[in-house]
Amino acid sequence: MDIKQNDLMKKSLKYLIWILILIVFGIGMTFWENDIPLPILKQKHAVSPSKFLKMEDLEVHYRDQGNQTDSLPIVLLHGTAASLHTWEGWVQELQSEHRIITLDLPAYGLTGPHPAGDYSVSFYVDFIDDFLTRLGVEKCIIGGNSLGGYIAWNYALKHPQKTKKLILVDAAGYPIQSESIPLAFQLASIPVIKNVFKYITPRPILKKSIENVYGEPSKIDKKLVDRYFELSLRAGNRAAFIDRMSKFRKKGLDENYEQLKKLSTPTLIIWGEKDRLIPISVAYRFQKDLPNNTLVTFPKLGHVPQEEDPQETVKSVLNFLRKN
Repeated sequence: MDIKQNDLMKKSLKYLIWILILIVFGIGMTFWENDIPLPILKQKHAVSPSKFLKMEDLEVHYRDQGNQTDSLPIVLLHGTAASLHTWEGWVQELQSEHRIITLDLPAYGLTGPHPAGDYSVSFYVDFIDDFLTRLGVEKCIIGGNSLGGYIAWNYALKHPQKTKKLILVDAAGYPIQSESIPLAFQLASIPVIKNVFKYITPRPILKKSIENVYGEPSKIDKKLVDRYFELSLRAGNRAAFIDRMSKFRKKGLDENYEQLKKLSTPTLIIWGEKDRLIPISVAYRFQKDLPNNTLVTFPKLGHVPQEEDPQETVKSVLNFLRKN
């Protein structure tokens, strides 16, 4: 290679580097998102009957709705990147007869990140127990979707005397082979790139991730995307999300699912057959391992059936609750 060719290659490489810098800068300028101040988020997403409970260094966002004479409240836990709002459709259908408690888990919604960054299932189980104790709840029906379902069945294992019934909605807990993982979940676990997403949050990626967990994406509207997007911009939530995804990629879930065979708590298993994140095969594993269960599946729904079609899915909940 002669000197002229060498100089030409150096100039070409220099131009390419500058082009890449400009592209990255352009993406940053386009999708850079500052945190939304908490008072603004509260004003929009913590309307009545929202309340806040001080627990050590956390201010926990929760709602305690419905029939307050009900001595056996239903406690519902949301999944990764969601919030208590995912249950509001069920709450509307259940509140005439039942007391329903929902909350934003640490790392999500208006509750925000855990100061020590502990997002282990053991932390969440102890956190829920402490939270319910502070509300004066001695026994409950506990349920959850995805991550929330994983926490719920671990809570039932640790506190069987406090758990009357269990509701699992597309719950996590077994090793899985996902058909499709939401793009935001993937990016949050990639080295280097994940750090960029603490500041750059492309709304189209978030929207695409929501579409990924719906069986019928046409049901997703602007209001829904706005809520997920805005709550992701609560200070600390993006870093907490990335932290959880990174740790999950390295360690996975605690493989204690063999313990489920010991759980005699009456359990309702609800599953969207179009769930591409935690496939329907996992529902059948829960059905096989849980000795006292009822399985109901929904052919057209995805990973968040309680949010996608609350009126239809809650019917199986009402039937389950009426059983002794």
